[in-house]
Amino acid sequence: MDMPKVDLTTFFLSVSAAAMESLQATPPALPMAKHNIDLLVLLEEKTKGNRTTEEDQLISHLLYQVRMTFVQVESAKK
Repeated sequence: MDMPKVDLTTFFLSVSAAAMESLQATPPALPMAKHNIDLLVLLEEKTKGNRTTEEDQLISHLLYQVRMTFVQVESAKK
């Protein structure tokens, strides 16, 4: 089995996919999703100034998506 190339884009996608999987679980695993969102934030902060334009856009987009999904799932549980 061929594994995807390990680079920053793949890593961002992997962490965001883990967050989304936690949010789509039955029941949603909000603490795990929050952990992965926090990891994405950490990656965003620590890689600032060392990313390509495409990587900048990707991390911003992924963070927006997972944060909005988190808020929706969290509100639905109330």
